[in-house]
This record gives sequence, structure tokens and C-alpha cells, in this order.
Amino acid sequence: MVTQSLQHSELAEIFNADEPRVDWHDETLWWVRQKRDKAAFQIDDWELLRETASQIKNNVLSNLNSYLIDFERLAQKNGIIVHWASDAQEHNEIVLSILKKQQVDRMVKSKSMLTEECHLNDFLAKNGIEVIDTDLGERIVQFAEEPPSHIVLPCIHKKKEEISDLFHEHLGTEKGNFDPQYLTEAARQHLREKFLTRKVALTGVNFAIAETGEFVVCTNEGNADMGVHLADVHIACMGFEKIIPQRKHLGVFLRLLARSATGQPITTYSSHFKRPRKGQEIHLVIVDNGRSTQLGRPDFRNSLKCIRCAACLNTCPVYRRSGGHSYHSAVAGPIGSILAPNLDMTKNADLPFASTLCGSCSNVCPVKIDIHEQLYKWRQVLVQEGHAPKSKVMAMKVMNFTLSNPKVFIAGGKIGRWAMRNVPFLTNNSYNPWFKQREMPDAPKESFREWYKKNRG
Repeated sequence: MVTQSLQHSELAEIFNADEPRVDWHDETLWWVRQKRDKAAFQIDDWELLRETASQIKNNVLSNLNSYLIDFERLAQKNGIIVHWASDAQEHNEIVLSILKKQQVDRMVKSKSMLTEECHLNDFLAKNGIEVIDTDLGERIVQFAEEPPSHIVLPCIHKKKEEISDLFHEHLGTEKGNFDPQYLTEAARQHLREKFLTRKVALTGVNFAIAETGEFVVCTNEGNADMGVHLADVHIACMGFEKIIPQRKHLGVFLRLLARSATGQPITTYSSHFKRPRKGQEIHLVIVDNGRSTQLGRPDFRNSLKCIRCAACLNTCPVYRRSGGHSYHSAVAGPIGSILAPNLDMTKNADLPFASTLCGSCSNVCPVKIDIHEQLYKWRQVLVQEGHAPKSKVMAMKVMNFTLSNPKVFIAGGKIGRWAMRNVPFLTNNSYNPWFKQREMPDAPKESFREWYKKNRG
């Protein structure tokens, strides 16, 4: 289990203790990033698609009230039962009430980052409900009693040998057999019985169309379809920002989503749910959980444009080398670091600082969220609100004083260079965070100021 009380830097240090795993994690995600680049640049209108998607989402955020009302009206007209939840607790209670009404104590669930955000699995388990995650990656981390470490690739931190051990323990597979085809077949056989015997299936929502009252679920494994087509009750859970205005806009996002996520032209399954079949119920739970607050923050409202493709995770040098669990949040990486403080500033104050501000996340975002700029703005807000560590605040004050006084700055530089040359143990020790992961550079013989004065006068 991940220790949630630790901060990102401490959790990242735990992950970094296994250097071969860190290198493998880094290389694998960069490979996915390269696939994204190839897929994106194979079509001429990629940047036009990004701009179009961004403008559609801008329109949605500016007219959410009317789009949500239209969507609810049409969804109800189609026979979908619509529920509204103000926060995670209300969302979880609504799902539980549906299950109790159906008199069931078990269900299947496909991937849903919203339910991870709301900690639905834990809530239902405490209330006697067995939840089976049917996405293969989600099922693996469920066996390991861990949260997903990635939006799209939930078990990217696991090696096939570890997955083999988990399957041997939970499914009785052959010990030491880590052949992917063998393990996948074992998962198929295991999940088939679950699909056939569960009366209720839960899915997330990728897009909800205001014009028609339908919603779309995108998967590569088909597990969402298998679950809901065999179940009598389909529960779908969505954050209210998943709305798009018209069905014709769906083509823009479907072309962007899979290319940004995994480098595919499109997800294997893009399933539309408009009305329940005869004898079936569809319940749609629309959730706020802090989104209204984020919408009301001018500097951060654009984060609600996110379509959960994880492109920013795959490109982020910090995420790739610190792992998803270091973010102690349902959504990891750069996008998670601008969403999480909105939910709880105190708990998540460390996350906006887990960034180099290199801007790579913003460059690959298919809906043009200014992620790195929001990370920087969050840092300012958190410091102003008193959420920065006192040691960091004091250090910044010392730096401000030093950089504001040329004589102090020059003297400090001379002392620092002398110390690094003559008493290197003052900097080359475990108390220096920089030295933990790197070798300190050789101290220059003179400062740039001294060199410039001598050579350029």
C-alpha cells in the first residue's frame, strides 16, 4: 500500500531507491511519448485539431449551466435516470443506494478516474459490496492493493514478473510463468465468470453530448461493453466537465484522445449509450466535487478542459522518474498537480513544486491547457496562503536578500567557491539535497563577473 502521509519528494525517493526500475519506467513512458509524436505528425491538421478542441472546451466552460440542463433534459427523455452529486461522499452514497435497491452485494467496474478520485472502491468494500475492476491494469493493481499509478496505464510501474506473482497468488496460475499471452488468457478466464454473474456494471464517461443526451465510453479492451451489455443495471459516473456541445464535435476529440494517450489513431471501442435496452436501467451520476470552485478560479479553470489522455504524464521528466504513487493523488503527474490543490491545499501543497516548469506538458496537451503556467501560479497561491514549508520560505527570504544586495552576492559567491575547492565535505554530504542524486560540479576559478571584468572591461 502507498503511504499517503508522505510528501512527493519523500515518496519519489522511495521509488528512486530501485534505480533499474526507475530507468525502465522512464524509458517505457518516453517510448509512449514518441508513439504519440509519430501519430500526431502523421496528420496535417494536428494543430488545427488541438486549437478546435481547445475552443470547444472554452465554449463549454463558459456555458456549462445551459449545456448541463440541456443534457439532463434529453438524457431523461431518453430514459436515463440522472443523479447529481455535490461531492465524493454524495457520489458514493448514490451508487450505494442504487446497489441496495437492486439488492446486490457485488458488481463489475470498468476504468473510471472519477471513482478513484471519490475512493468508491474502498467505500463500497466497507459497506459489504465486492467491486471487481475489469480493466486488466486496474485488476492488477487491485490484486496488489494499490491505486493506479497512471491515468491510462494503471500498472505501468509493475513488471511482468511481479504480475505473474500476483496472478499465481490470486488466480492460481503457474508460478514463474510471466508470458504475457498466458497471463492475459488467465485474466480473460477469470473475468468472464464475473461478467456473466454480475447484475450491475459501472463505467466512467469520456464524453457527454448536450445535443443528444447520450454519453460515450472509450476503451481498448471492450470490458466496459462486456460489463454493461450483460448487466441489468448500468451505472455511469462523470465529472460535469465531460460535456461537449454537439455530436459532430466528438470526432475532434476521438482523433485527439488515443493519439495523445497511446499513439493509436483511435481507441478500439468508442461506445455510445443513449437509452437503456428493454428491461435495463441506466443511472448517470454527475459529480461536482470541487469542480465549481476550480471553474471559479480564473487562473485555473482551464484545467477542467482535460480529457484524461495522460500525454502530460508520459512526457514529464519528473513523473517518469518519480512514479505515479509519489503524487498521493488519484490523478498523478502535471495535470494532477493542478487539480489536487483545488480539492485540498494543505494535503496537496507539495505537488505543484514537483515540476521543472519545462513546459513539455503544455506542449503535448491536446486541448492546450497551460499546465506549466498553472503549476507556477499554484506555487504563488500556496505560498501566499501559508502552505509552503517554513524552511523553504526562510530559504527564499535569504536568497531574496542575497540577490538584492550585490556586495553580499559577490562575497557569498567567493566563499562558496572557496569552500567547494578547499572543504568539499561542506557541500558533498547527505544534508545537501542536490548531492543525493548528483555529483557536485567543480567550482570555477573565478565568477562570470570577474571573467567579464578582466576580458571585456
